[in-house]
Amino acid sequence: MADPRPLDAVRLTLMQDVLPMGLALVERVRRGGAAGLVETFTTSADPFQDLRTEGEPGARDLRDRLDQVSPGLGNPVMQVSVEVDPVAPEPAADDRAELQRVLIRIDDQLAQLRQLMAS
Repeated sequence: MADPRPLDAVRLTLMQDVLPMGLALVERVRRGGAAGLVETFTTSADPFQDLRTEGEPGARDLRDRLDQVSPGLGNPVMQVSVEVDPVAPEPAADDRAELQRVLIRIDDQLAQLRQLMAS
C-alpha cells in the first residue's frame, strides 16, 4: 500500500534520521575541522549510526523547541489507521453441550481418584 502522505514520511525521515546526523557532522567539523569530519568515516564500522547516535540528544532538544513554537513541527504527528476486531460470536449450543459432557467426565474421574486415595 502506497503512503497516502509521502511528504509527511519524508519530513519524519528528515527529523529522525538526517537531523541527528547533520548536527553531529556540524559539531565534529566545529571541533576538529575537516580532519574531524574525515575521521568519522575512516575510523568507524558504521559511521552513519555513530553520527545518528551522537547527534540524537541535540536533535531531540531542537525538535522539542520546534514543538513549543508549533505542536507537531518538531515531532511530526503521523496518521495511523485503527481497526476494531469483530467480537467473537457466542458459543453455539453444541459447544455448551460438549463442555457439559467433558466436565461431567472430569468430575467422574475425580470421584474415582478420591475413592482410590481413600482406600
